[in-house]
Amino acid sequence: MAAAVAGVRLWFAPARVRAEGATPDYRFSLANERTFLAWLRTSLALVGGGIAVDQFLPDMARPWRLALAAALLAGGAVCAVRAVNHWVRCERAMRRGEDLPASRFPAVLGVTVGVLAAGMVLVAAFGWAR
Repeated sequence: MAAAVAGVRLWFAPARVRAEGATPDYRFSLANERTFLAWLRTSLALVGGGIAVDQFLPDMARPWRLALAAALLAGGAVCAVRAVNHWVRCERAMRRGEDLPASRFPAVLGVTVGVLAAGMVLVAAFGWAR
C-alpha cells in the first residue's frame, strides 16, 4: 500500500521523477508524453460518448441509457488515471535504463469498448425504448 501511495505522489512531483537515473534522449521523453496525450484524448472521447448517450438517446429505456453512459464515463476516468500512471512508470524506466513496463490496459480498454459498442448495436437493433 505504501508503494502505491508513493507512486501516486510521483504523479504530482515531476522533479522527483527527473531526479532519478540519467536523462534519456529527449525524443523518448517526448514520445512518452505524446502517448500520454493520446491516452487523454481517448479518455475525453469516452467521457464525451457517455454524455452523448445520456443526453441524445432519450427514447432509450432509462436503465439501459444510464448503464451505458456510466460505463463510458467510468472508462474515461479510469483511462485518464491510467495515462498518468503509465507516463510516470515509463519515464522512470527510461531514466533507470530498464525495460519499459508491460501493460494489459490497452487490451482491457479495447475489449471493453468493443463490448460496449456491441451493446449499443443490440440496443439500437432491438429498440429498447421506454
